[in-house]
Amino acid sequence: MQAVVIDRFGDPKDVLTAQAVPTPEPGPGEVRVATTLSPIHNHDLAIIRGVYGYKPPLPAIPGTEAAGVVDAIGPGADRLEVGQRVAVAGTRAAWADFFLTRAEQAVPMPPSVPDETACQLLAMPLSALMLLDDLRVEPGQWITVNAANGAVGRLVNLFAQQRGVRVLSLVRGAASVQALTQLGYGPVVDAEAPGWAERAAELTGGEPIVRAVDQVSGQAAGALMSLLAPRGELISFGALSGKPLVIDTGAVIFKQAVVKGFWGQQRSAEIDRADYLRLVTELVGLAADGTLRLDVQAEFPLDQAAEAAVTSETPGRNGKVVLRAGAR
Repeated sequence: MQAVVIDRFGDPKDVLTAQAVPTPEPGPGEVRVATTLSPIHNHDLAIIRGVYGYKPPLPAIPGTEAAGVVDAIGPGADRLEVGQRVAVAGTRAAWADFFLTRAEQAVPMPPSVPDETACQLLAMPLSALMLLDDLRVEPGQWITVNAANGAVGRLVNLFAQQRGVRVLSLVRGAASVQALTQLGYGPVVDAEAPGWAERAAELTGGEPIVRAVDQVSGQAAGALMSLLAPRGELISFGALSGKPLVIDTGAVIFKQAVVKGFWGQQRSAEIDRADYLRLVTELVGLAADGTLRLDVQAEFPLDQAAEAAVTSETPGRNGKVVLRAGAR
């Protein structure tokens, strides 16, 4: 079979190659999935660079999420059937014609969920849903999130709407305000505009913002802290700026605020099975009825993975870059 392989860690455009490798055979409790589409996530690129919390032994096949069709079943994995369409996240070596996964990780997909949504349904959306659960916010309360025009920000807005939680979205630039508002998510504030903090207070009616989700880090974290109510929580979800958190010590002390991190991969590993099934059922239901649709910006074959990685990191995307496998 064909697979994308790295023999060393480094810049994806320099280390990603397509190679012929043996087709894996499923062991006990495993199924083999014939890959249809597999997205390129930021954490995939961090793994390739060798700077993520997990470093695979080399040579390695990247890819942690995919949609495909069950192709073979190992002993004890008979909850699934050959030919069944599934989505899988938290796996390894998905950028290949075939990959192995534990049977319990493969989630059957209804026909109404397109491959483009299915292939990215269980990583970032599940993380966003778990994050919202962990925030412990009641209907009617306010939270705020920065970089809100990105995939996670839009998902947090969508899931919050389903729960009656109110979201103040922070973005950069008037175009981003308009784009997010047109999707029905509001209120939205341009955090680079003069008087933005006063505008935020006006839009929330001065009500307390009990949780803040930071995806940017750097000075942006301090801006969120300035909006947070006393005894509120600031959750570090990402670092798009590439800079460390910059937060005023006085604000933390006098607000008695809590600052903590959220890592979706670890949270997924720790989640109770019943809670996992509850959240996944909610996600699949939203995707099946069309409430949740996840866009694809560009699609590349496996042998163009290096070019796909460059496209994935090019600013201005409105959807995921995905790899399409060719084995059928």
